[in-house]
Amino acid sequence: MKIVVLAGGTSTERDVSLVSGTGVYRALKKKGHEVVLLDVYLGIELSEEEKENIFSDPRDFSEGIKPVTEINPDVSKIIAQRANPELGFFGPNVLDICRMADIVFLALHGMNGEDGRIQATFDLLNIKYTGTDYISSTLAMDKALTKDIFMQAKVLTPYGFGIKKGEELPAINFPCVVKTSHGGSSVGVYFANDEKQLQDALKDAYTYEDEVVIEQFIKGREFTDVVIDGKAYPVVQIAPKEGFYDYKNKYQAGSTEEICPAPISKELTERIQSMAQAAYKALRLKVYARMDFIVDENEQIYCLEANTLPGMTPTSLIPQEAAAVGIGYEDLCQMLVELSLAKY
Repeated sequence: MKIVVLAGGTSTERDVSLVSGTGVYRALKKKGHEVVLLDVYLGIELSEEEKENIFSDPRDFSEGIKPVTEINPDVSKIIAQRANPELGFFGPNVLDICRMADIVFLALHGMNGEDGRIQATFDLLNIKYTGTDYISSTLAMDKALTKDIFMQAKVLTPYGFGIKKGEELPAINFPCVVKTSHGGSSVGVYFANDEKQLQDALKDAYTYEDEVVIEQFIKGREFTDVVIDGKAYPVVQIAPKEGFYDYKNKYQAGSTEEICPAPISKELTERIQSMAQAAYKALRLKVYARMDFIVDENEQIYCLEANTLPGMTPTSLIPQEAAAVGIGYEDLCQMLVELSLAKY
């Protein structure tokens, strides 16, 4: 097959996306596909002849992509690299090459990738893509909306609400968590134990976007579970060596212990898997998604959010869960392509 792996973009998760895309690109090439890795925003400059033969181009499209550092990228510097940003989000030749592909593997994370905008664009252009559709992408990306849906569907989630910049705050119970409504990779997540910390957290969170979520703090252990084609996979326990599972602890080697399958009882495992499937269904997700959880000292399970395009580096959480049931990384990438094609 001719496959485009789409990565990069302009979100704070850009660097993670490029590393995910590199892994998928190399895996699908090993599977014998004709694969092109593209930065959705920066695109690629080509002559008409080069574009026509792009899938037979022998170059390594992943050359030069660097590992994720502990500092999230400066998006303004990325935007400044484009000579013609006024022409829109998609970089040079991106849409033309995607139209030429049998399917586009979305290795994007965060805004303008995971929020349904690209999925809706591709639907209008009859471009096939991996993962869930634009409606469920939008629902899952908005943390305030996700919380409302979870509460309606009786998927237990920490109490919380969305609030926009400039709106008056209601009474807050401390400690609490402040997070950007559309962020990812724990960028823009803060903890507040008093009013001053809350105001500082809001000030910082509003530098990312104009809407945030404030929710109750749940003390407990962190877990995650992927659902692929409606089936929950082995649960992962996430244990940061210090602090919480933030951007640094997610992407710096040795910062976090990820245990799969999680060393918990069969009963708790099945309850987490059941809740993962319930969250997947409530948000109308398709193909695959990863759900994150906190389990308190009484083994009460709280679903925090759903990730519709979670990390796909070879050491990311989904590949670990797949490996636990005997599915290697290359086979996992192939399976996600096949399941995504089946939705059409």
